[in-house]
Amino acid sequence: MRFVVISMLWIGLASGVLAQVEVEDSLGRTLVLEKPASRVVSLAPHMTEVAYAAGAGDLLIGAVSYSDYPEAAKAIPRVGSYDNVSYETLVALNPDLVLAWRSGNGDEVIERLESLGLTVYIDESKTLEDVARSVRAVGELTGNEEIAEVEAQGFLQKLTQLRETYSRKAEVGVYYQIWDEPLLTLNGDHLISDVVRLCGGRNVFAESPALVSRISVESVIRADPQVIIASGMDKARPEWLDEWREWTSMTAVQNDQLYFVPPDLLQRHTPRIIEGATLMCEKLQLAREHYALQDE
Repeated sequence: MRFVVISMLWIGLASGVLAQVEVEDSLGRTLVLEKPASRVVSLAPHMTEVAYAAGAGDLLIGAVSYSDYPEAAKAIPRVGSYDNVSYETLVALNPDLVLAWRSGNGDEVIERLESLGLTVYIDESKTLEDVARSVRAVGELTGNEEIAEVEAQGFLQKLTQLRETYSRKAEVGVYYQIWDEPLLTLNGDHLISDVVRLCGGRNVFAESPALVSRISVESVIRADPQVIIASGMDKARPEWLDEWREWTSMTAVQNDQLYFVPPDLLQRHTPRIIEGATLMCEKLQLAREHYALQDE
């Protein structure tokens, strides 16, 4: 009888060890969970989407506003917005894992959550490969490694195909515009700049000091991009993209190289960014071919 009890204790201990989860987040911090998370809150729309991609969508018990993809995400209870979290609502949900976005939520929010005793995974994707890493990490944290690995591998295969097709093409100068009032773009450290590079482009504002940079019309004119790509708020081409046609001295305007890519496909750091990258690569290839014809 004593042998049976001891054996059961060893089995229990072994099971506990096997169930323990250790995952490194984007900041290089190691998160340790005694068992895979089963109650998850997402503090960014893109992390909500990543959770679904990793097979953990049914574990989400809270999310922020604009968590609208996939369709099922719209039904998740809200805990505020990415930049205005309701701590009371979040804590009341008793999550065993919170998925945070450093540049969106900010260090102050993350520190507050951890001071409340919550386990926080921090995402800050800077390269396209980081998207696959995030999917794998959330899969591991929630016990969905196999589903997450399939998703990550599929994403990376498509990424490799795009890189082989476009990255060594003739370089094209690109201005990527987030918004018009104020006029906003992204520097070379942003994930979207990695998409531009993937497509054989060069971000003309790569050297801007801030990740999200407020710029002037004059600075865009001086940068003289060969292509202007705009985002906006939804799936519709923003009217302000065509306002650049007033500035006829710019190469992109002279050659009618003004394009739109839906923001959800580029500005959310999820597997769907490969769709946005494909669209951007196609736009830059059209521009490349246009300029090549001019040079003949």
